[in-house]
Amino acid sequence: MRNLSLLTDLYELTMMYGYVKAGMDKRISVFDIFFRPTSDMSYAVACGLEQAIDYVTGMHFEEEDIEYLRSLNLFDEDFLTKLKNYKFSGDIYAIPEGTVVFPSEPLMTVKTTLFEAQLIETALLNIINHQTLIATKATRITNAAQGKPVMEFGLRRAQGPDAGIYGARAAMIGGCCGTSNVLAGEMFNVPVLGTHAHSWVMSFSDELTAFRAYAELYPDACTLLVDTYDTLKSGVPNAITVFKELRAKGHKPAGIRIDSGDLAYLTRKARKMLDEAGFEDAKICVSGDIDEHVLTSLALQEACIDSYGIGTKLITSHSHPSLGGVYKLAAIENDEGELVAKMKISDTAEKITNPGFKTVLRIYTEGRAAADLIALRDEEFDESKPLTLFHPVETWKKTTFTDYKIKDITVKIIDQGKVVYDFPDVKDIIKYAKESFSEFWAEYKRLANPHIYKVDLSDKLYELKKSLLRETHK
Repeated sequence: MRNLSLLTDLYELTMMYGYVKAGMDKRISVFDIFFRPTSDMSYAVACGLEQAIDYVTGMHFEEEDIEYLRSLNLFDEDFLTKLKNYKFSGDIYAIPEGTVVFPSEPLMTVKTTLFEAQLIETALLNIINHQTLIATKATRITNAAQGKPVMEFGLRRAQGPDAGIYGARAAMIGGCCGTSNVLAGEMFNVPVLGTHAHSWVMSFSDELTAFRAYAELYPDACTLLVDTYDTLKSGVPNAITVFKELRAKGHKPAGIRIDSGDLAYLTRKARKMLDEAGFEDAKICVSGDIDEHVLTSLALQEACIDSYGIGTKLITSHSHPSLGGVYKLAAIENDEGELVAKMKISDTAEKITNPGFKTVLRIYTEGRAAADLIALRDEEFDESKPLTLFHPVETWKKTTFTDYKIKDITVKIIDQGKVVYDFPDVKDIIKYAKESFSEFWAEYKRLANPHIYKVDLSDKLYELKKSLLRETHK
């Protein structure tokens, strides 16, 4: 893989150069990655952490990178030498992959010199925004599938090889049972799935001959694509003929796949035809332009579907093409070496950031996630005492917890440049993601008008934020 040192926006480098010239480059700073709220994304599934950390720890500038930057005539030789010697030496905290997260919560916090923190902004956002987006879309889809398997079929529609590979990884973490992407299967040790295309059927003299040829290849895993010519008049009857031949030889057919047409109507009719022929165990898989909203509609129409293959609308997160994650300064050293909280202020309330060096605490009641608390990292809470939360904007909305448990869901990943976190493999992340998703009541996960999950600021953080607002508007 090509070295990704130049996978950044030019203004990161020009700012770094400016910090060096201003004597600010060695000041310790704190940056948070978080996503802003939108009307159609009430939660997200954190993803991409391992690739993000691989990028940070592998960051280096090769001679051709330095030569290219020199050719821009923007930087002096001292700055280029500093880049050539670059090595990340700071701390990174993050919420583990597969965790359900909410707007404004720091998915990752970077604490290091201003020089180092600025350099890695763009690539971190690129990696985390993409995988978190796809994992979230996959979770919405698999939740709408109501327990029926969903296969990720999006490679050919992904926006490039990396999007296909890491999108498949994220989709698996989001709940998919397998992927058609063979390289992703090898890289992440996840199931690869697929049968044949319409071109297989069209390559033979007729549909029945094509089905027989495929059945001969895979007699114990025979799923036939039945919509090349006419699903009900040709495809399903020919599949049944081949299934009878397989059964006569002692094999059990897997089922059929339908890739087009009125899926609710066709699957009900196909199910009836398969059952009447004695193939009650044959599964019906559907694919095509499917997303969570189509799945909900199919369920209402009592479609007879056992599994789904979903490509374009999953791998591109069709209805929500970007996460909206940002990387914002939350604190920086002053001239005396003290870490001073910083906050971006905007006329738009959602764009006002939360200052300080923070963590995210999850509050549990009755074994379920009940609320999150964004707090300053040095704060302590006594679980034996009542805890009152209030809406950060609509402050009259309050909830008091008495019998509860608090869990810090942020963990340290890098300590002074050294990775101190044991990354789980993808299968373990998949298991953890399912557990995280199951912690939330169904009303928080529904597609239409989801219940608003409570995310509050600690009293100390809230007062800090108010004080910075007052100072700004004196």
